Amino acid sequence: MGLKKQVGMGIATAALGLTLIGGGTFAYFSDSETTNNTFAAGTLDLGVEPTEVINVENIQPGDSMTRDFELQNNGTVDMNKVLLETDYSVMDAEGDNTDDFGNHIQVEFLYNADQLNEVIYETTLADLREMTPEAVNEEVFIPALGEDGLEAGTSDDIVVEFTFVDNGEDQNEFQGDSLNLEWTFTAQQVTDEEE
Repeated sequence: MGLKKQVGMGIATAALGLTLIGGGTFAYFSDSETTNNTFAAGTLDLGVEPTEVINVENIQPGDSMTRDFELQNNGTVDMNKVLLETDYSVMDAEGDNTDDFGNHIQVEFLYNADQLNEVIYETTLADLREMTPEAVNEEVFIPALGEDGLEAGTSDDIVVEFTFVDNGEDQNEFQGDSLNLEWTFTAQQVTDEEE
């Protein structure tokens, strides 16, 4: 082998050796951390107290009954809508009704107990049954609860007055009748778009 080749081989071998030695002695500091992450869903828990808003007997035209109930947000998520669906059935004692008893029961949603003379919304049970739950929210619960609805862990009183309307005409067809009212409350959460 020629001198040039031997010198070239020697330089290549030395360079390779320096590279291995340098690579083998390279050190650095390092540190690592591990995170534990959880996604827990909130709860939407609407309560109504008492669960029986009204139970009266022997009413007659002209009678009014004021009742209050509490809407409770027992969950961890804010409710921005409370929807109400109304349904009822009439037991016609004599079988002679020509009109719906619900047309003669007026419902007034009132502001809180300190302002009973201020009506939020007034309608009949028959008309309330025909309203969409969203419309009831707009007419009743937004004015009563405010635009923000019911925050988690809070409650609000709702006052309602029922009146068997005396229309000044013969209402004998309703004697002995009973009306079983069912209110279904549904809460909806605040959405990101609404915040």
